[in-house]
Amino acid sequence: MQAECPQCSGRFQLPDDKVPDKPFKVRCPKCQSVVPLPGRGAAPAAAAPNGAAGDAPTPPPPAPPPTPPKPAVPPRREYTGTDEAEHALVALPDATLAETVTAALGRLDFSVDVVEDVEEGVRLLEQGAYALAVTAKSAGGAGAPETLAQRILRLTPDPRRRVFVVLMDEAFATGDGTQAWAVQADLVVNTREAESCDHVIRATIQERKRIYQPYLDAVRRIETE
Repeated sequence: MQAECPQCSGRFQLPDDKVPDKPFKVRCPKCQSVVPLPGRGAAPAAAAPNGAAGDAPTPPPPAPPPTPPKPAVPPRREYTGTDEAEHALVALPDATLAETVTAALGRLDFSVDVVEDVEEGVRLLEQGAYALAVTAKSAGGAGAPETLAQRILRLTPDPRRRVFVVLMDEAFATGDGTQAWAVQADLVVNTREAESCDHVIRATIQERKRIYQPYLDAVRRIETE
């Protein structure tokens, strides 16, 4: 599939076997803007049928108004603390809980996107669009759709390492390292403590930065050489 970025008019090619059936989004390799694409299953516009001899052709239906593109996302980078704006992804089944977490992340100067489409969230995480993701521990019950947390477990090492994952559940003890290790998250938070979760998120990120800073500095030196 060939695609063109609406922001910079750059053209790029996507492998056909990587194009999903439904509409999806990718990041422009030139300017990092998010580019909406129709998907492989989109039906091509049909030509208007001709009428009988001497009749005018049937006019096509009016085109829907164009959907404005989403704001461009920043280039992929490691989380460096809360001294500069970072993007966060929130995918929670309860709208009220999502609003509470969004407000808490706003106090940490995160720019927050709330998504309901798990596939869209996974694609953006794979592209490095978010430094932090907050989602629920597991599906709501038997037969429920796969959650973002379950999809994060299948990310390749590079995008998984670049995102700080917070899982929420009423059974968690907030900040419990053993529980976080068991579910392969960076931090676990009890849903009853969502309103004040910014404090534990800030402290955990700062501690992680202190531990991994020598490694991150070495990676940056290698990338710039």
